[in-house]
Amino acid sequence: MGKKMLFIFNPRSGKGSIKTRLMDILDIFVKGGYEVTVHPTQAYMDGFKIARKKAGEYDIVVASGGDGTLDEIVSGMLRVDCTTPVGYIPAGSTNDFANSLHISKNMLQAATDIVEGVPHAFDVGKFNQDYFVYIAAFGLFTDVSYETNQDLKNILGHAAYILEGTQRIFNIKSYKLQVISEEVNLEGEFIFGMVSNSTSVGGFKKLTGPDVMLDDGVFEVMFIRMPKTLLELNEIIASLVGGNDTKMIEAFKTSSLTVIGEEEIPWTLDGEYGGEHDRVEIRNLKHAVKIMLPVNDKVPLINNANETENIEEKEQEEQKEQEITPQ
Repeated sequence: MGKKMLFIFNPRSGKGSIKTRLMDILDIFVKGGYEVTVHPTQAYMDGFKIARKKAGEYDIVVASGGDGTLDEIVSGMLRVDCTTPVGYIPAGSTNDFANSLHISKNMLQAATDIVEGVPHAFDVGKFNQDYFVYIAAFGLFTDVSYETNQDLKNILGHAAYILEGTQRIFNIKSYKLQVISEEVNLEGEFIFGMVSNSTSVGGFKKLTGPDVMLDDGVFEVMFIRMPKTLLELNEIIASLVGGNDTKMIEAFKTSSLTVIGEEEIPWTLDGEYGGEHDRVEIRNLKHAVKIMLPVNDKVPLINNANETENIEEKEQEEQKEQEITPQ
């Protein structure tokens, strides 16, 4: 009996570009030995509901859409502890996560890579009781993604986010909060904060810093303080654009942190509205999900899933030997 695939796609993502390629994508999957069940999402969170209910019945779950579509599907699977590998065919406006993994922008090539690839385990974020694939953020510009009209996104692509964002620059909202982790303890007024596992955010590659690995068990974290003067604002801009050092930006790596605000703060999870919270607990779920990727030295991952499992088994065996060996 052939392998079973659940293929969930967002028909509206990226100008609906998947519609003209759908038959070719399905042909690649069938030729790859899969019996394919197709589900076009019908509404917001439909991908979450289908993945939560059905993913465990399949050998692989493939998502096509923007990063928000992938977030829905992965979140639905994690909610029921489903470990089925996923594949991803990006079809959104920005596709930060796909860019981080060097997944092909050509849909047919991405489909081929899913069929011929190997599983890689990557980290996922737990955000209170929710999940995120690559970023949780609040503050300046972070509501742009979910408030920008979908039709506008389709027409203008990445420029839609910038166009919407420029309307906010002269009305910056700040939040008084405390950030607690093993690495740092911060207090003050902040205009932006993000916890990410990605090499780019909003299409910008410099925000997450150097040496980003997607399966190392830690997040890249950035908090930007509220500028009190024009000089401080210029410092922030110079640091974001050119990498200059400034005390206005706090950046560090951590596996978990707590953010406590004096008021409820609206968060985004993978570009979608994540609710308003005055306290959030964020934790890195190391190697929580396996994704099919081609063999590619450029991918910012340490090991493929099979290698990771072998390493973990070897470490466990060595630990047992040490426990039984007399000192």
